[in-house]
Amino acid sequence: MTKLKKSVWFDGSNQIDCDIQKVKKSLAEIGKHFVGVVSLMPGISNVVLDKEGKDFVIIKNNEGLMKRTNIVKSVQTDKFVIEFDEEYQAGKKMNGKSHYFCEFSSKGKVVNFHLIISNVQFPGFLGFLYRNFGSRSIGNATLRSYKTYFEK
Repeated sequence: MTKLKKSVWFDGSNQIDCDIQKVKKSLAEIGKHFVGVVSLMPGISNVVLDKEGKDFVIIKNNEGLMKRTNIVKSVQTDKFVIEFDEEYQAGKKMNGKSHYFCEFSSKGKVVNFHLIISNVQFPGFLGFLYRNFGSRSIGNATLRSYKTYFEK
């Protein structure tokens, strides 16, 4: 998987006040990590880890199911990258797919977080609205959730 071969829907960054070791430690327990981050997303509650495997997690929440598959991690001394595909089933009308690229790089006691969400596929009229008007709010909410998660 590579971010260069994807149709980019959201591309954004922020800085997180923590060190890279905290990020690496959190991502070592990927299921717990994803539950913690997702639980901080606006409007999402009752977040529980349903299943976890070597390269996937399934998370239940008040909206439905979130399946994160094909999870690949790349570790370097001062950089950590994680990529995954996501299938999101929110009720009967909102079922979509996307790809996430998350890069954490170190600058002393600050981590730069770069997020790319790509290959977004949500069918139907609600999917049209989501695809065309949701990128900024979803992307920025994800950036804020990661920041809040690591700074607590």
